[in-house]
Amino acid sequence: MFGWTADEKQSGAVLDAYVAAGGNFVDTSDSYMNYFPEQGNEPGQSETIIGNWLAARGNRDEVVVATKVGDHPQYLGLAPATIKAAAEESLRRLRTDHIDLYYTHFDRDESIPVEDIITALHELVKAGKVRAIATSNISPERLAASLAFSDREGLARYVALQPQYNLISRDTYEGPRRDIVQREGLACVPYFALASGFLTGKYRPGVPVEGVRNIPGMAGGYADTDRGMKVLQTLEHVATQRGVEMATVAMAWLAQQPTVTAPIASARRVEQLPALFAMQDLDLSAAELEALTAASS
Repeated sequence: MFGWTADEKQSGAVLDAYVAAGGNFVDTSDSYMNYFPEQGNEPGQSETIIGNWLAARGNRDEVVVATKVGDHPQYLGLAPATIKAAAEESLRRLRTDHIDLYYTHFDRDESIPVEDIITALHELVKAGKVRAIATSNISPERLAASLAFSDREGLARYVALQPQYNLISRDTYEGPRRDIVQREGLACVPYFALASGFLTGKYRPGVPVEGVRNIPGMAGGYADTDRGMKVLQTLEHVATQRGVEMATVAMAWLAQQPTVTAPIASARRVEQLPALFAMQDLDLSAAELEALTAASS
């Protein structure tokens, strides 16, 4: 949301509240927010906002910063030279000398050997510019090949996978990707944990989607499916029984799935944070988990 629906002041307030509540892991990308240029977005704004906040608060050593490479319009793809140049720009915007967790954002060009990608990332780790590496939006075959190369050559190894994964989008992770994560001991850090806001319950049939979310393929589209409505009804039932918000239940379901380490959710207002924090205290029963899983099948 930072640099898109939340300006620097709003973003700083969200980050302050997040850290005050015990949060210490921030996820961004060098391309945020480049996806809707007609709305005046610029790639790198999110990193700049986070970097300014870290510098102003003097808390760099207390925050784990994850960012990504491969989708910035000036640094597209994962060619070794592109990875290295993009990393320098991310370091500059984040106003830091190291990135804690560095993801490959999209593995679109499979003509680039995974060996070249891993070697470039390893060199960043060796130079101290990156602490650990991870990947997102990658095929199971390329993920497995990357891990095998790292093991064979003794190079830096992916420690996490960031897939799209939530109650509405399950086949994007469950199956071969999850099998590899489980077998290889990776962390799963899912994005779109709330399906672009749909799982909060605010998007229903006949309810207009608010401004920036009124984009084909985003949250509003789920409300027009029987499956989407079944998921919402089950979420609402569990949330009512537990006295929590639907977003809390959706996050708790995700957090309790095998291999999931930490779901990622976006917030543009401080008022949205309590429902996310409450996930930590909500232990769904086996029956509740089963009901939610069945509704989303």
